Amino acid sequence: MVGAGITGAMVADALSEAGFRVLVVDRRRPISGSTTASTALLQYEIDMPLIHLARRVGQQRARRLWRRSKLALDALKARVRHLGIDADCVQRDSLYLEGDVLGRRALREEAAARQHAGFEVTLLDAEQVAQRFGIAGRSGLLGYDNLSADPRRLAHGFLAAGLTRGTRLASPVDIAEVRPGRGGVIARTSAGRAVQARHLVFATGYELPKRVPTTGHTIASTWVIATRLQPGRLWPGRCFIWEASDPYLYLRVGPDDRIICGGEDEDFADERSRDALLPRKTATLERKLHALLPTVDARAAYAWCGSFGGSTAGTPTIGPVPGMPHCYAVLGYGGNGITFAALAAQLLRAHVMGTPDPDSDLFSFCRTRR
Repeated sequence: MVGAGITGAMVADALSEAGFRVLVVDRRRPISGSTTASTALLQYEIDMPLIHLARRVGQQRARRLWRRSKLALDALKARVRHLGIDADCVQRDSLYLEGDVLGRRALREEAAARQHAGFEVTLLDAEQVAQRFGIAGRSGLLGYDNLSADPRRLAHGFLAAGLTRGTRLASPVDIAEVRPGRGGVIARTSAGRAVQARHLVFATGYELPKRVPTTGHTIASTWVIATRLQPGRLWPGRCFIWEASDPYLYLRVGPDDRIICGGEDEDFADERSRDALLPRKTATLERKLHALLPTVDARAAYAWCGSFGGSTAGTPTIGPVPGMPHCYAVLGYGGNGITFAALAAQLLRAHVMGTPDPDSDLFSFCRTRR
């Protein structure tokens, strides 16, 4: 396993439980990459609206993608409970506001499409949104049973579960070369050491591995603030709030009653350029949060930024790498990183065990080249 973030931790847990001997390597310290920058809004709702995805891939396929995302989130909740992971997990609803991607009429169409696909949703008009959440002039779509969590503690919990079954962890280890063959894979480190394995999984987050096809995938940057404490200023139910806009604003409430608010995404990943924009992006997020919720204290107590992988369809690519026998990869998490990490654990375990998941076609590399 290459990558010791949330995806690597979940896949290591799944494979070790299935009886495989697992080695996890990372060129950084474990759980120190993009996982730590996650705002951890664990949602089944995919970045691309269902009605837009249906136009791109067909209605049946779009419904299958959305349903599998919901199943992955439900499985994640169950797994966290089964393993007894303490990561501040709290069930939250999700308010999806009209914006420049879905206006008021399109939001009604989206509500009907989700209901026909079997999802429980409630369409709220602008007056209802204003009364319940204090947000003026925006209709919204209320979804149910998502999850918030501490991403670092969540990853630690899954990694610890694998370690108790014999999973080994080595870092910093930089994999410089991968040589797949009929009987397995030989991975060579930059220090000149060789690791021989039956299977190799690239779980490298937004860092795209060499030789792995990346058609349809991009890397973007995002910026986040955590506000000052909000005594008596938070909305009822403390649901997630995000927008049908591009770029969209997204926010949740942390366990200490701070608002965690992110957005302003841009399609580049240069760390120096990204970090240099932090003061300006912080001011923009403060302004947008105040405009959305005038009664809260939108001033940032903390601010950070990070990069993430995305795809043109808003769905990940998970599975065997073409031209690289016994090698698997996960790309294109988008805004559903941890939900799709749970999905990757399910699909990759099935692939490695030789019993492909019935939904594997939705996420295969062959699909990205169509």
